Amino acid sequence: MKQIILLHGAIGAQDQLSPLASQLTSLGYQVFKFSFSGHGKTPFNKDFSIQQFSNELELYIKNNRLNKATVFGYSMGGYVALYLALQNPELIEKIITLGTKFYWDEAVAQKEIKLLNPQTILEKVPIFAEQLQKRHGENWQTLLKATEQMMLGLGKENVLQISDFKNIKQPTLIGIADNDTMVSIEETTQVFQQLPQSAMFMLPFSKHPIEQVNIHLLAQHIDTFIHRTI
Repeated sequence: MKQIILLHGAIGAQDQLSPLASQLTSLGYQVFKFSFSGHGKTPFNKDFSIQQFSNELELYIKNNRLNKATVFGYSMGGYVALYLALQNPELIEKIITLGTKFYWDEAVAQKEIKLLNPQTILEKVPIFAEQLQKRHGENWQTLLKATEQMMLGLGKENVLQISDFKNIKQPTLIGIADNDTMVSIEETTQVFQQLPQSAMFMLPFSKHPIEQVNIHLLAQHIDTFIHRTI
């Protein structure tokens, strides 16, 4: 049975990937998923960074004996998968990303953290605040603050430079939603062109949030890519 690990995005958790997991299970995959530290009521680690999440993915792969795993990463999850592939290429066989933000500088980071203010969310989007509290528990505001600091750090020093992608040798499928307002087609295409073994896709009638993605079509893209690159 083919195995695949699903990684969630920033301020997300593994439960958001359940619809995709169901689709892939119906296609014959054995699906694995987990929540990064600080997310989905998983305890915080001392460190909160792409490097730490990469370490957690590495440990998960080794603990579950997933040799040459395929990894799908949504948003931040895709960034984590690519970072681990660069550091430990023997652990991952194939990579699929969707809605991953590759370009970071201080201006981008400042723009993104405006969406992470707990008080603003409580006042203007109380339903979203309720969702965050339900998903992450009483530490949801701590998670937002930690994510803010991580983004500011990426703005100062992007841990994946554009020159790094040419050194990622695994077959990689890079995806973007056609109505994604966070990730640009330009940055996605630039990374696609740097990767030695890559393909690219766009999901129609979809937005950045995983809940607003055509999951059935996404599963088909994943399945087609894995079979064509075996």
